[in-house]
Parts: sequence; C-alpha cells; structure tokens
Amino acid sequence: MQKFITLNGLVAPLDRNNVDTDAIIPKQFLKSIKRSGFGPNAFDEWRYMDRGEPGMDNSQRPLNPNFVLNQPRYQGASVLLTRANFGCGSSREHAPWALLDYGFRALIAESFADIFFNNCFKNGVVPIVLPKAEVDALFGLVEHSPGYTIEIDLPTQLVKRPDGHAVHFDIDPFRKECLINGWDDIGLTLRHADKIKAFEERRRAEHPYYFA
Repeated sequence: MQKFITLNGLVAPLDRNNVDTDAIIPKQFLKSIKRSGFGPNAFDEWRYMDRGEPGMDNSQRPLNPNFVLNQPRYQGASVLLTRANFGCGSSREHAPWALLDYGFRALIAESFADIFFNNCFKNGVVPIVLPKAEVDALFGLVEHSPGYTIEIDLPTQLVKRPDGHAVHFDIDPFRKECLINGWDDIGLTLRHADKIKAFEERRRAEHPYYFA
C-alpha cells in the first residue's frame, strides 16, 4: 500500500448525498479480486452515455457532458469532495479500489458509511469527515476557483486551504500509523515475517509427519 503523509491535490466536487457503492463501481464490474483496473469504470452509469460492460473499450465510449467529473477542469483531481453518507449500500471493497485507481487519494465529506469508511483505510484512501459548514465552504471555493487545490497533512491531521485557513480532522491513531507507513493487512502481517518463518521451521522439525 502506498504511504500517505501529505497531499497537495486538485479538488473535484461531487455534490450528492447518499452516493452508494453501486454508483461508485457498478455490480457488473465485480469480476476480479485484483485491486487495479477499476478506475475507468468508477461512476460508470453517471460518467458515460451508454451502459458499460466488462471488456469494453472505455476510451471509445461517449462521455456524459453533464457529469461533473468529466469537466476538463477536474481532470487529474486527487481529492474528492462530496456530501453525507458517502459509500452507503453494499460492502464491496471494489469501491475504494475504483476510487484509488481513478486517482483519488483522499475523500472529504460530512459523513461516510461505516463499512466503506473502514475499507478506505485498508487500501490507502484517506476518508476525512469535516463539519457541514466546512464542506459547504469548500464547495463554494471549488466552484468559483478553477484549479482549486488543498493540502492534507496527515501527521498534523489538518486540511489546509490556500488562504491559510486550516481545519483539524479526527482519525484513529492506529489507522493513521498504518497510512503513514503504507501498511495494509498484508503489510502488517509481513512485519512479523521472521517470527512466522521461525514458527514454521520449528513446527516442521517437531511434527515432520504433518508435512509428509
């Protein structure tokens, strides 16, 4: 998992409440357990004018000009700004995979669905909960300032605007440590690789018939 320490990124707005995981990555694309390759189908039903299916050449599909993330000014965004209860619906881990593969490293919202919230941390995406007034202010700034960027400083837990305004966000200390060090569940396990190897060797020596 890629480390997350600080991010200075372009902000893209998705001004919707209750965005569910089927909107983030539709069910027909849940045919792989690889973490990559889902970005082109993120928000598929809103993003394209036709219905997407696995194996389609997305570069040839007509884009929906009314979908905000298709606007040229938001291309390359790494911070998604959205509203309440983002990531509700099914528990598919493909949703944060799709967002990360799209290019988003951080999400800012008034609230997140619990399972989606947890899945983000496991995949290197930082979900940040801010008060509604702060989210409203950011939506206004992004709308009226093309190329609007913010800085997210994970060690200090601050979202910093270009005008100098900064707001603190909460994060569990263990999750913070994992993000800063780039530890997913596998990475956490591999920290104990020497102990695991020693256990396996001792067990093989003590009970060779288990391995016959």
